Amino acid sequence: MNLRQNIRVAIDSVRSNLLRAILTITIIAFGIMSLVGILTSIDAAIFSLNDNLSSLGANSFSIEPKGDGVSGNRGGRRAKEGDPISYKQAMNYKKKFDFPAKITVSVQGTRLATIRFKEEETNPNIPLLGIDENYLDIKGFDLEEGRNFSITELENGVHKAIIGSDIVKTLFSNNAEFAIDKIIAVGNVKYKVIGVLASKGSGMGGNEDRLVFAPLLNVKRYYGGAKKNYDIVTAVINEEEMEAAVASAIGLFRNVRNLKVIEENDFEISQSDSLVAIIRENTTNLRWSAVGIGLITLLGAAIGLMNIMLVSVTERTREIGICKALGATRKNILIQFLTEATVICQMGGFVGVILGILAGNLVTFALGGTFLVPWDWIFVGITTCLFVGLVSGLYPALKASRLDPIESLRYE
Repeated sequence: MNLRQNIRVAIDSVRSNLLRAILTITIIAFGIMSLVGILTSIDAAIFSLNDNLSSLGANSFSIEPKGDGVSGNRGGRRAKEGDPISYKQAMNYKKKFDFPAKITVSVQGTRLATIRFKEEETNPNIPLLGIDENYLDIKGFDLEEGRNFSITELENGVHKAIIGSDIVKTLFSNNAEFAIDKIIAVGNVKYKVIGVLASKGSGMGGNEDRLVFAPLLNVKRYYGGAKKNYDIVTAVINEEEMEAAVASAIGLFRNVRNLKVIEENDFEISQSDSLVAIIRENTTNLRWSAVGIGLITLLGAAIGLMNIMLVSVTERTREIGICKALGATRKNILIQFLTEATVICQMGGFVGVILGILAGNLVTFALGGTFLVPWDWIFVGITTCLFVGLVSGLYPALKASRLDPIESLRYE
């Protein structure tokens, strides 16, 4: 028999033992679903993480004070963290950095602001940030309504604000257009709303729809202090010049910090793409764990399939004897039973792949991503099913092919 005939016989066999076949197909399907679903979820999480970190842009880097405390001893001396980046240092860097790039300076005012409009108010957990004209662009924020701060407004530190979409839902019944030009209170300070941010969802740093932005000088006026740290992000125009830009930034910032030649840098350069690369590398073990979970489930399915095939061989002993009497060779019988085991496995694999894609994309949607078709993991699932089918069906197929035709015809 050719392959098509073998597949037809296999399907007929599945139909004749439908309940038993469905149970086996279900076990295989759940094994493939766990394999494809978990791996798809991991990919979705990485893509979401990549998007969140890349809100800085793959061509961006930030400058931060070195360390966050006493890190140990070096030759009997204690290495301390770098001093916070002051407003003067940040602005000097922004003014003097002559590399083709955009620079934004921002500062955290408070993370615990309560925003009020008339009788409505938010929970006391809204972050207030002071930003400049480049912040929204470099950080990847879009405006649903209104506009960005003008240079004049930034230079004068006026009482105007840009608010997130969640705040609009709470204070203005989700009417972004209505929110423009309204006066809100951030703590005890009043601001006029000039812009509403488009929704971005939750990221690593928290919910980016629950933010209030005000001019940098305004936030500095109310929340500034000697130990206040100002955040610097540089977005290079040409991504290929990133290394040169980082080297130039390090040299300039050493001068801004008045570091001597013999002194080490008391600041660090952080790049979003390097963080993503580290996280991707660390997810390798997670992927292998997911593969292990799927293979454990498939091991149970493989045992169940082998048992079914052995039972099938016993039930069809007379049929095998008749086939051999009519001229079927051991190879024909072997291929027929291997094909049957493979067909059952592929049926389970097909169902499992569909369920795995749906399960994995539930995580994708929860993270705010778009529908993801994991072609790599689909191929892995189908290939795994083929392997399981061949391994599980090999012993029963060999047993069937070795049956004596005369004894098989006598079998009751």
